[in-house]
Amino acid sequence: MLQEELLSILGTAEKLKCNTRHSDTSSKRRESVAEHSWRLTLMAMLLEDEFCELDMNKVLRMCLIHDLGEAFTGDIPSFLKTKEDTEKEDQAFESWVDGFPVFQKVQFQGLLAEMSALQTREARLYKALDKMEAVIQHNEADISSWLPLEYELQLTYGTDEAENSPYLAKLRECIRNRTIEKIEKESKS
Repeated sequence: MLQEELLSILGTAEKLKCNTRHSDTSSKRRESVAEHSWRLTLMAMLLEDEFCELDMNKVLRMCLIHDLGEAFTGDIPSFLKTKEDTEKEDQAFESWVDGFPVFQKVQFQGLLAEMSALQTREARLYKALDKMEAVIQHNEADISSWLPLEYELQLTYGTDEAENSPYLAKLRECIRNRTIEKIEKESKS
């Protein structure tokens, strides 16, 4: 890859540091898309031993690139995101990747297709972790930043995706218990 191509790609990806998500951090500022992707990738890396039968390198790559389309569209919270929004984001991502050098183009297109299809265990793991990381972040944010619909969403989001694995199901239950503790603590205040 030529140096100018690399710098151009990184320049576009930098937008994920600027584009914010719906959730706040524990320090009461908006979380960036890049911060979410970073911690999601760290989460997958920490779980390598739990999923040693999977291609965890692929899972890590999925986690790293899964929101790159948001460099063009910005983040739309899951409870507002439509099928059309997802298609627009994927199309922007694909159009951008189409200009990559051949090796990277094929690699990124393959990952996006696999992530969208959710047919492989790797793609399903990435998706489950993606949803759970969002719930973890909301649990770490001040509860005053939650919308009313998030009280229920915090209890259910990512549950179906976690059912594919006993480990993930237990992790989701642990996260759910923290949500319940947070809500109970807030109701006593």
